[in-house]
Amino acid sequence: MQGRSLSLAALFFCLSFFQVRCQEAKTSMHFGKEKVTHLHFYLHDIISGKKPSAVMVAHANTTEKGPTPFGSVFAIDDLITEGPEPTKVIGNAQGLYVSSGQDILSLVLVVDFGFTSGKYNGSSFSVLSRNPITEVERELAVVGGRGKFRLARGFAHLKTYYLNITNGDAIIEYDVTLLHY
Repeated sequence: MQGRSLSLAALFFCLSFFQVRCQEAKTSMHFGKEKVTHLHFYLHDIISGKKPSAVMVAHANTTEKGPTPFGSVFAIDDLITEGPEPTKVIGNAQGLYVSSGQDILSLVLVVDFGFTSGKYNGSSFSVLSRNPITEVERELAVVGGRGKFRLARGFAHLKTYYLNITNGDAIIEYDVTLLHY
């Protein structure tokens, strides 16, 4: 009797293992082989002028006089360019960022980086991450994507290329590594 129970347990183990392996095979056949893509571009976050690409849509009345704009929410539609000059536009970054630091200027970004030209035209990846903008170099999390970046995950290294401390306009250099299908 004990040998029969052991045989049944072994049979159930094998069947469950086989089922898991079949599901893995279906997933890899459906999505194909995972790819790694490296992207390099510049984001132009313009707050000043007649046609800003980032506008404040809300702020907290209680923190207006603080050292940071804590609680301020900005809607963005920033240009993404091949180089630091806005001559070759390759897409735009649309979303929100929130000033989340009370004592140190820091943002939380919820942004979709969409490409409108080149081999990634129609594809995008999304970032949901903290951006401590006072640090020279920082890393943000990539949490998704669509088109050629389907199921993307990865990270973006950022460096401030240009910052006008008077009006807040900035150009940010992005080096992005994506894992996707």
